[in-house]
Amino acid sequence: MTAPDTATRPPSPSTPDVEQAEAAIVEHYPRLVRLAYLVLPPSLGRHRRVLTAHSLAQRALPRGRRAGGKAAAGGRRRGVPGQRGDHPGNHRSSHRGDHRGGGTGPGADRGYAYVRLQVLRSALEAGVPLTFRALPKRSQLPAPLPQVWGLRLFPRSGGAEELALDQWLATLDGPGRAACVLRALERLPEPEVLRVLAAAGVADPQAAVAESGDPAHDRLFASPEFDPCVLQARPTDLLRRRRFGRAALAAGAALAVCGVLLALPGGGWGADGAAAPPYARNEAVEQAMDPAKLIRVTPTLWRTSSRTGFSTWPARGDRVNDTGLLRRALAVWARPGKQVVASATPGTPPGPPMGPPQLLFAGTVDQAVVVLLYDGLRVVRYAEPRAGTALAALDFARTDGASAETAAGLVLSRVDGNVRYLIAPWASGVGLRDLLKPGEATVPLKLGPDGVTPPVPSPAPGGNCTGWNALSLTGEGATRLVTDLGELTPARLTAGAPGAERDVAEGGELSDWSRIACLLPSVRSAGVRTVNAWTYAKQQLPEGEGTATWLCTRAETWAGVQDRVQAQFLTPGAPLAAQTAKAEGSPACGPREPRVLAGALWKSKAGQWYALAAGSAQFASLSASGGGVNGSAAGNRLAVKAPAGALVELSGKLTDGTKAKSLGQ
Repeated sequence: MTAPDTATRPPSPSTPDVEQAEAAIVEHYPRLVRLAYLVLPPSLGRHRRVLTAHSLAQRALPRGRRAGGKAAAGGRRRGVPGQRGDHPGNHRSSHRGDHRGGGTGPGADRGYAYVRLQVLRSALEAGVPLTFRALPKRSQLPAPLPQVWGLRLFPRSGGAEELALDQWLATLDGPGRAACVLRALERLPEPEVLRVLAAAGVADPQAAVAESGDPAHDRLFASPEFDPCVLQARPTDLLRRRRFGRAALAAGAALAVCGVLLALPGGGWGADGAAAPPYARNEAVEQAMDPAKLIRVTPTLWRTSSRTGFSTWPARGDRVNDTGLLRRALAVWARPGKQVVASATPGTPPGPPMGPPQLLFAGTVDQAVVVLLYDGLRVVRYAEPRAGTALAALDFARTDGASAETAAGLVLSRVDGNVRYLIAPWASGVGLRDLLKPGEATVPLKLGPDGVTPPVPSPAPGGNCTGWNALSLTGEGATRLVTDLGELTPARLTAGAPGAERDVAEGGELSDWSRIACLLPSVRSAGVRTVNAWTYAKQQLPEGEGTATWLCTRAETWAGVQDRVQAQFLTPGAPLAAQTAKAEGSPACGPREPRVLAGALWKSKAGQWYALAAGSAQFASLSASGGGVNGSAAGNRLAVKAPAGALVELSGKLTDGTKAKSLGQ
């Protein structure tokens, strides 16, 4: 089976039928793949060049249906030529002779010339970088076939000459490599090379031929180094493949979960304001979110109940029957959307209620509409502007275990440095007291019909501690002080030893609180339920300069953890106490550990520095060491001379003989 030499007989520019082109591809497949491999840019890498070269050769068929009409009319049957089994040896032998199209007659020659031109044109296009200014061509996109998974394919390695040739080809552009291949592999004369390059779309064939170099090394183009049909295989990066497989599995699982969630039915009871779209349907959840199922207690339940707390508060406010408002509040609580500003005190879970909550308040407060709800664990405040429902605020505060002492009031709003409170129904009198002025009388406040106070100045507005306001609440046979610490629930202020705390009412207790009230900002927004001040020791100062007072304040939280403890030192005539030690999560000054030890450096009027220390009554002796100080004393007070700025370590021994360290150590 022979064919005319394409160097002496140029291929016809006309398109052959599909059978002729297929016959040419089948017989000369190794040569076409080698041609594409050599023209493709080496920057693709050998594995991708191999797969792309095979893809370009396989896609060289002309478009259209098979054309077998002429053969039938001529009364003869076209046969598919036998494959000659091209391999490196056959390539070398064919280069010495003719390069035919692979058939018997002009049609077969025309088919080879056509598919060679198609492969050459596609290989040149594949080497053009992708840009955003033009749509990518088919040859520039990754080939769908053939595909190889888990292996890296590349031709056999050659010698030093083949390596040098490959490096030199990498310096040429696509047309230059094409000119080399047509001359060396196809053995075309220069005029035919120019014609084929022009037909392949090369803008300057003359420059490409001039760039093609010396023909002395043309024999190397037939080397196995450049044969993409005789390949070696190696595995890909095994560790990377394992990581990719795990990531793909996780991504698939996440996608499946998202698909299930998106497939859940939507809908709702009505306009939910700023709530996010519903994502599930559950009978218990729907009942909890139904305004008609809200719990409302009678106004006098607190008089007869065995326990007095938020659960005995009646529903108050001028919007308690506004179903639309209540529906929005419940929906935003369950599904706060992007337009909701949410906050929660430390230790407060922000999730939806487990059942229908209790309605405490729904009404207009200043320029907002406020709803207060209680689910036995938390008080939730929902607020929206009076003019619309696109925005909303949602605040959570933990209130489990609330009693008459700690459920005395709730914060309704904070506007322009003023606070409005909703007072417990059992409060018979409300007044305003400045803690920094213990000698002044309480200013009475007149409550609204729903138990709402008038605007009250916030404690220490603007951060300047020139005054600290607290509410004085009378009811249930007691008068209590509460103050705003930036949360929904005001903190109760008490005084006394751990386990014997009492409400602040006497002059001495008010005087002590006037010296330590400005330290309360350190426990703002910490979920504080009560703050107790305990005067645990009095100490005679050296050089006869009077009696100092040692206090310990303990801020207990609703969560019962991370309570904050501070020790303060108050000298005679000082307007404010000085903080000497602090700890978080410590049992000191509390019912579990009703003792404390703290110290401070003090300078006398004569300029002498002293290390002072005082412990509660449980301490039998104290000692100080370090920083140039070494001293001890019997009892629960210590005073030794010390250099300025000394770092002193305190310790003590209790009356039962056990040792104890100072607060914060």
